[in-house]
Amino acid sequence: MHFRSFLCSMMMVCPTIFAIGQNDVVKGWHLLDKTTDGYQGISINKAFNFLKDKKPSPIVVAVLDGGIDTTHAVLKPYLWHNTKELIRNGIDEDGNGFVDDLYGWNFLGNANGENVEKETAEVIRLYHKLRPSFEGKQIDTTDIAVSSSPDYNLWLKVNKQLEVKPEDQFTLKLIKASAKSLVVYDSVIKEQWGIPVFSIQDLDNFKPISPDGKKAKLTFLRFVDLLQMDHEKNNKEILEEINDYIDRQQSLISARDLIVKNYRYDITGDTEDNLDNKHYGNADVMGQSSLHGTHVSGIIAGVMTNGVACTSTESGLKILAVRMIPRGDEYDKDVALGIRYAVDNGAKVINMSFGKELSPYKAWVDDAIRYAERHDVLIVHAAGNDAENMDITENYPSARFNDASYAPNMITVGASGDSSLKCGMIADFTNFGKQTVDVLAPGVKIYSTIPGGFGFEQGTSMAAPIVSGIAGLIRSYYPGLSAIQVRQIIEESTDKSLAKCQVACPSASGHSKEVAMSTLCKTGGIVNAYQAVLLADKVWNSTFQASSKQKKKIEKAN
Repeated sequence: MHFRSFLCSMMMVCPTIFAIGQNDVVKGWHLLDKTTDGYQGISINKAFNFLKDKKPSPIVVAVLDGGIDTTHAVLKPYLWHNTKELIRNGIDEDGNGFVDDLYGWNFLGNANGENVEKETAEVIRLYHKLRPSFEGKQIDTTDIAVSSSPDYNLWLKVNKQLEVKPEDQFTLKLIKASAKSLVVYDSVIKEQWGIPVFSIQDLDNFKPISPDGKKAKLTFLRFVDLLQMDHEKNNKEILEEINDYIDRQQSLISARDLIVKNYRYDITGDTEDNLDNKHYGNADVMGQSSLHGTHVSGIIAGVMTNGVACTSTESGLKILAVRMIPRGDEYDKDVALGIRYAVDNGAKVINMSFGKELSPYKAWVDDAIRYAERHDVLIVHAAGNDAENMDITENYPSARFNDASYAPNMITVGASGDSSLKCGMIADFTNFGKQTVDVLAPGVKIYSTIPGGFGFEQGTSMAAPIVSGIAGLIRSYYPGLSAIQVRQIIEESTDKSLAKCQVACPSASGHSKEVAMSTLCKTGGIVNAYQAVLLADKVWNSTFQASSKQKKKIEKAN
């Protein structure tokens, strides 16, 4: 949802906002080919044509997210099953400490079936945790021990992030006023139309019976288009998303006066600053808010099955669900244990479509990423949707460890677009960085599974699973290639034909400038499944032939 674009439009900061309507978007454009189809997709059909005579091996791709709809008819055949756990009987048959983990594990629940759905932002949690030690205290900043203290420097970061700027208050005031008007227009439409719930797509067909009704319809549609929200969403979902945004922003603005509630502790009984307790949660990997994880999972399945054109048996794909993202910021402990759980249960690719600006227990997450590296697991992370330069502004989890080295088994993904979407080749919301973002992948108006059906979503959250799908495809058809090799193959095979082209650089302020695409990520390219499997095949054959020659040499010597 693009409140920044909406604000720019209202304030006339940027000249034009292009609405992306449902009817303007080709479903599955991200899978298509630039040459044959005219879309800057990943050429998945050409990739499968190349692989048609090869047989895939089973592959487990883990989705660390807010939950997956395990009842979805399309996704169900691709879900991972723990064969050591027979049924949900309250018995830990495999003895791994996670009772009845049939589809995966939920680190946001308890044994009574209760789940964490909402959580406070990390910056607010840290502010209230550090406040007793620093607020109102005489701090000797000339003391090296104090100035180099991790807690003190974190306190400075937290306070800076919680600074309330006049424009922040104005933005919130404007959105709240607009939302209030939208509720009125919603009531007028429902009364005149005679239906309580309607999709924005269907609203186009509504025939108002009065000037008030006409105004309500046109204003509602304009508001949704300015925010570039999905026309398949209904009025209830639109209002809920806007209210969620208002709640988050209101919490940040009034953070210093909040009485912080630890929703996670109240449900799980686990303390987030103690890594000794590893077995908490429950087996409900769906939760109540599974839209995001379901959409992400469908994207992976679509890439690995040529648009879900082949069966789970033919693709070898199994999606392992790990629920650890609430509505709000995730906890580092849950991220670290989620990665380890996925690795321990056979995942060879882990998708992480989440992130935050602060990471108080980053060392735990770093150790988990290293654990994945030792077990030859590739981690794919979404760059984030703040239109920020990640070379300057951190986004966690990060491939950069605390010791300044980098994780060789982690790839960070920004979001690209397509000229047909009227958004340009770079998503205006994506984070970027010549040193910190590795590749770009389609992330605008991506069609995939959602609870109960299908729908469009957008964000780097959608770009990352496209890369996870390509990685899974390579690791399935070329299982001998390592995680690090797969990462290198994906990066080296990106489509760099637009690298020198001038594109609008994403900007949190709304003031965009033209830059070369090559400056927005390390490779300067958009991932391409066809080019990736071509290169994987070349590397595989080269590796196989080299090992065969070495084997023959040893046999001859003996």
